[in-house]
Amino acid sequence: MARKFIVKIYSIIGYLIIFLDLLACMAFAPAHLGPWMGLLVGGAYFAFVWFLAGVYLADVLHLGIAHRSLDYKEWFMNLVIVVNNFFGLYVDPVAWVNRHRLHHKHSDHPGDPNKLASDGFWRTLYLCIIPYASNENLAADNIFKSWPFRLVSNNIFAIFSQFFSLTLLWWLVGDLTFACVMWVGMRIFALWVNMIQNYWTHTRTYGYRRYNDEHDNAMNIGEWLPVTATFSACLQNNHHHHPGLLRLSHDTSEYDFGFITVKCMKYLGLVKATAKGADIPRDVPLESLNF
Repeated sequence: MARKFIVKIYSIIGYLIIFLDLLACMAFAPAHLGPWMGLLVGGAYFAFVWFLAGVYLADVLHLGIAHRSLDYKEWFMNLVIVVNNFFGLYVDPVAWVNRHRLHHKHSDHPGDPNKLASDGFWRTLYLCIIPYASNENLAADNIFKSWPFRLVSNNIFAIFSQFFSLTLLWWLVGDLTFACVMWVGMRIFALWVNMIQNYWTHTRTYGYRRYNDEHDNAMNIGEWLPVTATFSACLQNNHHHHPGLLRLSHDTSEYDFGFITVKCMKYLGLVKATAKGADIPRDVPLESLNF
């Protein structure tokens, strides 16, 4: 029983962050809203920013650009990049794609900007904020020369984005303290999401392995909250074994929230699979992608 509790500590932390964030929204709600409307507004902001960031990072940057598994409509991709970095969680897209490609190239070894095999919890937490330096440039794609990427991929915009998103939230809710509670709470949750991907799914104490790849420590974590929160990025063992496959679940029994969102976008005509993304490797136990 002790082992089962330890393995799922990441979910307990995640649920606790959500609960405390919503409780804080009730406690610090301004008088003109009241606690229950504060809960509703805080929950709506939380869900909006989380979902927008998931589409931006997991679907567009990760599968669309970093691995070239999906081909998005250009206008939709530009819209997601601009809206997320103005109103949501700012992430430099060029730096992120470069770090992610380096992560796959050097996973858990020197050169991986996310985490070395010897890094523990607190060191990895620090690296989620200030990662190891990227000593190679693997993000020289032509798409990074387009205006949306040039607009958001610089330090001046990174600073501006923080002030703009908080100020806009302040203006919308009419109370600075309440706005700060929502703004900070969302970023604490984002840090937990980052730790799921960088620490808990790269530490062999947690999760399970479908593929016995000895060159890295990638693990699969399949519980509902981590999979939903990360848009399935916590299925790391599957993904590291076949990075180009557009589906991170390699069995129909594996819950895959990210794949659900991609299928919805395909239904709306916003994305299609590339030849690389649609090719099912022989050792993946899927009869079809169901895409």
